[in-house]
Amino acid sequence: MSGRADKLLEELHPGLSDEVLAQLKPLAEALAGARRILCHGVGREGLMMKALAMRLYHLGCDAHVVGDMTAPPVAAGDVLFVSAGPGEFSTIAALAGIAKDSGATVICITAEPGGRVPGQADLTIHLPAQTMASDAQATSILPMGSLYEALMFLFFELLVLDLRDFMSVAPETMRANHTNLE
Repeated sequence: MSGRADKLLEELHPGLSDEVLAQLKPLAEALAGARRILCHGVGREGLMMKALAMRLYHLGCDAHVVGDMTAPPVAAGDVLFVSAGPGEFSTIAALAGIAKDSGATVICITAEPGGRVPGQADLTIHLPAQTMASDAQATSILPMGSLYEALMFLFFELLVLDLRDFMSVAPETMRANHTNLE
């Protein structure tokens, strides 16, 4: 079993390279400067975006998940942060268009920076990894888009650490923002 774990760790390494992690600073600056942050993705990518929205809320950001009943309208000063791993999802492209028309900044995280959705974005974050769309030429031991999704989670946790420092948020403050209704 350790052979698989070693292979997985080897596969994760390029997605956490210095070049990839250099994207954290401009992303942190964009998110810290946003009036509101609305996060969205589909499928398992959507789950990673929801996890990020929760951590952004813990940091004290006005963060929401698109599609939730409490999500506010997007407007100027806001950031719509979307995931489009394969570079194209029609629903994500439509939402990005609405956000742009409303004066919001669009940020896209993707494995395919040449795709239609990243092409609409004001800031594109490139995570080099196999997605479900590219699994026909499977290079990962993980099924479908799991490598991309795992990298999203790890990249986002590093982003939260950078944002915590950038915004001078104490770990105790983050903990105080955690729900007590569990």
